[in-house]
Amino acid sequence: MRRREFINLFGSAVVTWPLAVAAQEAGRNYRVAGLFGGSTREAPQTVAMFEQVRQAGFIEGQNLTVDWRTYGTRVELVSQFASELFKSPVDVIIVGGDPATKAAQKATTTIPILAFTDDMVGSGLVSSLAKHGGNTTGVSLLATELDGKRQDVLVEAVPGLRRMAALADITTTPHHFQALQDEARKRGIELLIQSVAKADGIAPAIDAAKASDVAALNVLASPLLFANRQIIIERADKLRLPAIYQWPELAEEGGFIGYGPRIVQLYRDILGRQLVQLLRGAKAADLPVEQPTKFELVINLRTAKAIGVEVPAALVLRADKLIE
Repeated sequence: MRRREFINLFGSAVVTWPLAVAAQEAGRNYRVAGLFGGSTREAPQTVAMFEQVRQAGFIEGQNLTVDWRTYGTRVELVSQFASELFKSPVDVIIVGGDPATKAAQKATTTIPILAFTDDMVGSGLVSSLAKHGGNTTGVSLLATELDGKRQDVLVEAVPGLRRMAALADITTTPHHFQALQDEARKRGIELLIQSVAKADGIAPAIDAAKASDVAALNVLASPLLFANRQIIIERADKLRLPAIYQWPELAEEGGFIGYGPRIVQLYRDILGRQLVQLLRGAKAADLPVEQPTKFELVINLRTAKAIGVEVPAALVLRADKLIE
């Protein structure tokens, strides 16, 4: 199996959803505000998104102004940044993660909010994907389902596994901890949840997992954990702890395995398109929240060798990409 494809609720209908597509107004300067934990203005995924916007005629420095804030490890700054971003007129605000989305929703019920979150319905950010009726749309990442799928892949990657850990951001993912533990138990595996709320708790949580004699680590979907991915990758490798990550790109950055949609593709192809539609006058309520449809499995065999893990041949054959 090469590239994974998942047909979501809307299938190809998303592409032809009726939208207001008026061209940008001559002489007008559009303003976009951004509030993210880990995606800086210079990050590859953000650059890719604004390249799509530029090709549609919204050019930064000419008819587009972008005010982008990254709170990184300091979640407590979210409300302050959200308030600052709304002091000037804004056409669209783009946000990443539950805290930023909630802060934006608290600040406005009229300005379109383009959100990139793990589980938009499960977190209560929208009432449904198709007919949400509010001023928030964007991408919902199937985090609950994919966290479980990554757990399955990790179990296959480490034969004989009896105890593993999940590194979890308690501000975004607690509602499916029990389901992950139940699934692990069915396979005779004990799953320990190592919860963190801030960046300074990440390394100690991984150390605690290793001290509890776990043999593998599932890094659950989270903007906080993504923003601090290098800390996690380096710590897991140092402890010779095989870990699986939310994005395929993280295996390319040195992680053991990455499984999921590509973050650059989602920003470029979905967020970029949605942002153009909103800037051209579409209403957020008319744009369904979309989900990823393509998934990749990337295995870093160099990392596997360095931490002493021999990946089963069957899993190697299913990988979309191997790093050797």
